[in-house]
Amino acid sequence: MLNFLLMFISFEGIDGCGKSTQIKILSEYLISLGNKVLTIREPGGNDLSEAIRKILLSSKNVIDPITELLLFESARANLIQETIRPALDNGFIVLSDRFYDSTIAYQGYGRGINLDYITQINTIATNGLKPDLTFFLDVDIQTSKKRSNYRISDRIELSDDSFFENVIKGFHIIAVNEPERMIVINAKNDIKKTHNNILSILADKFPNIFLLS
Repeated sequence: MLNFLLMFISFEGIDGCGKSTQIKILSEYLISLGNKVLTIREPGGNDLSEAIRKILLSSKNVIDPITELLLFESARANLIQETIRPALDNGFIVLSDRFYDSTIAYQGYGRGINLDYITQINTIATNGLKPDLTFFLDVDIQTSKKRSNYRISDRIELSDDSFFENVIKGFHIIAVNEPERMIVINAKNDIKKTHNNILSILADKFPNIFLLS
């Protein structure tokens, strides 16, 4: 059995990058090795946060950027207190589909909200909790659209291309500023290759506690 001490891994990227797929595959792999794993998504992950998610993503709602920011942070604060912290304290590996990097990228670089304000609010909402490692699954807008064209777009997905260009730029800036935590993965590769890249990085980052089978 692996021994991940308070291991918290987040996955970031625009829609269609493959976050949910890679989280599912990694979760199954870690469970097969005897680990307890919790997979969550942001916003969401418990009843209250899922209710906020419905408000945020409904295309029927018109939400100004500051209200949007505060709703995301409210969902995050609740998710951490009610779900993430208890799971980590009970020895679970937590895999999260988005975390506060999405707020910096989407509401900061995308919506143009002051980054210092976002950092302050993130710190309050998370109570200092940071992912041990973050995978930014990098795809271009064309790839995102191609992979997402089978579903109805939510309120944020209906934003224009310039918005998403700024979001992608934001993720890259975060990765440059925090290279030890945020790892950029070329997610245009096939699913298996992307998964193998993630496993290789985990083995490199945590050689004493993560052994490739």
